[in-house]
Amino acid sequence: MPMSAIPEGLKYTKSHEWIQLDGDVATVGITDQAQSELGDVVYVDLPSVGKTLSAGETFGSIESVKAVSDLYAPVAGEVIEVNGNLDSSSDLVNSDPYGAGFMIKIRVNGDLPGDLLSAAEYSAHVG
Repeated sequence: MPMSAIPEGLKYTKSHEWIQLDGDVATVGITDQAQSELGDVVYVDLPSVGKTLSAGETFGSIESVKAVSDLYAPVAGEVIEVNGNLDSSSDLVNSDPYGAGFMIKIRVNGDLPGDLLSAAEYSAHVG
C-alpha cells in the first residue's frame, strides 16, 4: 500500500482504526486499508453519545456486503459525538474514511495507549 494512502499526523491501531487528537477530543474511524478489505459498507452500528469506553473495547460494528467486523476504541473516554450521516450514507466510510466517514468522537480520559502506531509503523504493519 502506498504511504500516501496512510495520512501522517494520525495514530493507528493494529485493528485498523485511526485516531486524530484535537486537545482531549479524539476523532475515530477505520483506515482506508480496512474499508478496502471490507468492500462496500452497508451499515454501521455506533454507540450512543454518553457511553464510556475503555481502550480496546468494542464500540460498534461495521457491516459490508462481505462481512461484519467489530470496531474497537483506540482510547478510553466518553463518546461525545456520533457521525449520524452514516445512518443514511454508510458509503462515506468507503469514499472518505479519514474525513466524512469518521465514526465517533471521544473525550479522552487519561493518557493515550502506548500501542498506537504512527503512519510509518501502521504502513509496516499492513505492508
